[in-house]
Amino acid sequence: MHIYVFGSVCRGEVDTSSDIDMLAIVHGLDTRFNPSDYSIYSYERILELWQEGNPFAWHLYLEAKLVYASDTNDFLRIIGKPSVYKNGYSDCKKFYDIFLSAKKSIEQSSFTETFDLSSVFLGMRNFATCFSLLANNEPNFSRNSARILGMNSVPINETVYSILEKARVLCTRGAGEMLTTAEISEAKVELRNIDLWMSEILKKIEVRCYERV
Repeated sequence: MHIYVFGSVCRGEVDTSSDIDMLAIVHGLDTRFNPSDYSIYSYERILELWQEGNPFAWHLYLEAKLVYASDTNDFLRIIGKPSVYKNGYSDCKKFYDIFLSAKKSIEQSSFTETFDLSSVFLGMRNFATCFSLLANNEPNFSRNSARILGMNSVPINETVYSILEKARVLCTRGAGEMLTTAEISEAKVELRNIDLWMSEILKKIEVRCYERV
């Protein structure tokens, strides 16, 4: 059994909306770990992620810190560097589809606006993370990944980005004040710009402007 911490606490980005991300690597079913508190993986699945060059593998490789090892070895360090990330287009397309679904929902109904904006943030952030890894830039796994891509950063202002992030925290952790009608309206206005940003990035990937080498 190996236990790691990863995420914002390892990047030194902890704030009042942060949680502590924990990973447990185990053999078979281990009821000591609650899935709500830990990301639980088998050793076999971790090795598969490493072979795939999966973004989560790169996330762990670059940031995870060992907390406990039953055999005193650092398993993630032993297995070394993940394979080259090759599924950038399909992964970005997947997160673009999540965004499009949320955008369509919020345009059709006002009943799930906060949840839809949370999904917008999820799609936007993970889209940016996958692109940062594919484009051979410094991979970024933080909540601000979409804002620090240089000339490829999402073209929305800091206020709207914060509103979307606030919606995500509300839906995943139940923490914080509810979004106001004005905040929701302000965020909805920028959905078109986010859509255009994602579609342009996908075009760049599709014509092979970015390759991981």
